[in-house]
Amino acid sequence: MEDTPELRLGVRCVLLQLFEHNEKAYRSAVQMMEECGKAAIVHPTGTGKSYIAFKLIEEHPADTIFWLSPSEYIFKTQIENLKRQAPDISLANVHFYTYAKLMCCATEELEAIAGLNPTYIILDEFHRVGAECWGASTLELLKLCPDAKILGLSATNIRYLDNNRDMAEELFDGHIASEMTLGEAIVRGILPAPKYVTTVYQYQKELTRYQNRIDNLRSAGIQDVNQKYLDALRRALEKADGLDEVFARHITNKSGKYIVFCANKEHMDEMISHVPEWFAGVNPDVAVYEAYSDDPGTDRAFADFKADQSKCLKLLFCIDMLNEGVHVEGISGVILFRPTISPIIYKQQIGRALTAGDTVAPLILDVVNNFEGLISISGLQNEMQEAVHRLYANGEGDKIVTERFEVIEQVHDCRVLFEQLQASLSSGWEHYFSEASIYYAEHGNLNVPKLYTTPGGLSLGVWLVTQRRVREGQIQGNLTEQQIARLDSIGMVWGNRKEIAWQHGFEVAKKYHDTYGNLMVPGKYTDPDGYPLGQWIIKTRQQKLNGRLKEERIAQLDEIGMVWNIFDAKWEKAYALAAAYYEENGNLNIPRSYVTAAGERLGQWVASQQWAYPKGKLTDEQVERLNRIGMYWGNRNDRQWNEGYQEAKRYFEVYGNLNVPINYVSPSGYALGKWIKRQRYARLNPEKSGAVLTEERIAKLDAIGMRWEKSDSRLRRLELAQESKRKSENLNVSANHKTGEDIGLCS
Repeated sequence: MEDTPELRLGVRCVLLQLFEHNEKAYRSAVQMMEECGKAAIVHPTGTGKSYIAFKLIEEHPADTIFWLSPSEYIFKTQIENLKRQAPDISLANVHFYTYAKLMCCATEELEAIAGLNPTYIILDEFHRVGAECWGASTLELLKLCPDAKILGLSATNIRYLDNNRDMAEELFDGHIASEMTLGEAIVRGILPAPKYVTTVYQYQKELTRYQNRIDNLRSAGIQDVNQKYLDALRRALEKADGLDEVFARHITNKSGKYIVFCANKEHMDEMISHVPEWFAGVNPDVAVYEAYSDDPGTDRAFADFKADQSKCLKLLFCIDMLNEGVHVEGISGVILFRPTISPIIYKQQIGRALTAGDTVAPLILDVVNNFEGLISISGLQNEMQEAVHRLYANGEGDKIVTERFEVIEQVHDCRVLFEQLQASLSSGWEHYFSEASIYYAEHGNLNVPKLYTTPGGLSLGVWLVTQRRVREGQIQGNLTEQQIARLDSIGMVWGNRKEIAWQHGFEVAKKYHDTYGNLMVPGKYTDPDGYPLGQWIIKTRQQKLNGRLKEERIAQLDEIGMVWNIFDAKWEKAYALAAAYYEENGNLNIPRSYVTAAGERLGQWVASQQWAYPKGKLTDEQVERLNRIGMYWGNRNDRQWNEGYQEAKRYFEVYGNLNVPINYVSPSGYALGKWIKRQRYARLNPEKSGAVLTEERIAKLDAIGMRWEKSDSRLRRLELAQESKRKSENLNVSANHKTGEDIGLCS
């Protein structure tokens, strides 16, 4: 959809009016871009971030502006929302591209796009640029536009499922013009405080999971205590209200529009199958719409959902279409049918129900299928409390509209029991420290993966991360000097987690080099401790290619033999083997099936070079070096014929003729006798033979004594008999004696 007439809207007539918080963010971003060339805005979903970018476009109608986005669908929806607010703003200077579109562009295509010389580049949902699949092409485009000012928009700058990468740091050097959490937006009244209802369904698998954890505990006494908590939780869940009762009680807008988030297509189909059962008490007349990225009918379904003004209950079931970028006005609430998900997705889905400027409290029905999900709302509540404290501390208490919102726990008793169970299973700081000590004793370090769980079910990796964050003051908690000293004694590393992770990977790579003498690590290789070194090597190479790897790290890896271009390394290794073959044999007439003593498929490699040469896939240097060791560039038939000719030539040099016995095999294993027979047959029977024997080939064979005609066996027997007499001085020859040419002397 890039740069199409449909995106070029009317003539500018009125100014776009921004909310106060967005106006302040916009002015700060403009100033930061003037000073630093780039600025990021991190505001939660529903606060109108896209209008900040549209304001930039409106105030710079003569400048070329690139708008990069995860999807065309998001951009279309943003324009629809813009049209309702300011229909006369022109987007004629905007060129739109998806990140996926850029990924498919060759270098020359990216250069052509950059040739439009944009003044500004807008990175919508800029955290998505961190994706390995399309990040490289986007970064390349930014490099090709060094003079462009960059504006980034996102609800989060952190990639939680990608080692907590900070994309504001990577893309904008930490230049954040405005930052606001979802909790702060609710506290300040920018987003309405929701009515939040929690409940649970399909909990049997979770009960089984916790039962297994208890069964694996090392102490029988601890097992008994936790079993009592689990049994109490099971009884409480069995008494809890069903979803039909929960929905009937809390969905008060019986003709409202609700977005229902599901995990995947199978999960969505299952949830839809329960609609008559679960929602009959709300409104027996239900309109169901489906939206997911792989469905060609999604655009139509979404449009119909937005346009539906009927009195029925309207449910839009989604998988991934509305997690980010797309905001729908007039939503009564959202229903989250979800497993545990990343904080970013959780907040984005909540944000679908929250619209800046609304005064009606939207409904959020959080229906989880795991117990951890019962307390996930606490993260949002903590954000609100932090915002309240910060605003009071800054003398901005007048900006506080609300300090809390209504949370209705349909399974309050269950949550309390679950928290007791969790506390009992965790058994405090000392229990975790004990497990950390065991890990240190077994591995010699505390380089524990974040998701590592002990055999007893303790999340040791998460606990260690928490200790680091508490000490750095990032989260509240109590960590005494004595506890710090005890962690130091078992190898605790307190630095930045990214630095720790990289250093861990480097140490594993160093051990691999010490063991194998190189860093040619297979992509799927995992070290004995379970560390995915192959993937770490691949990621590190990509970071260097993208210019994101520090010089000191490059130097560290160079010292232990890092191979940055694996393809060049493999070619050099094969070339060395080919050169050795040439030194020994004087040629590269290697059979395709030839394998070295070490198991290297040298014949196949030589054949691949011969294939690559006419296609221009070899460098001039590679061609020159191969020429120096006798590479033959002809076709396969020519190569095979020359291979036979060279064997024939060697035979001639030894015996002075080409009277080669039919069963003769050369010292190198070549069936020369059969090859000579085929050449003779091809010459004498050209119409029957499929072989091509050119005049040039005939002449070359003539030069080394080739006899084309079938020899007179009587004359030949006489010659052989005379030769035998000279050698033995008699003709006492056995009746069955035959020469090497299979000729009987007594015939």
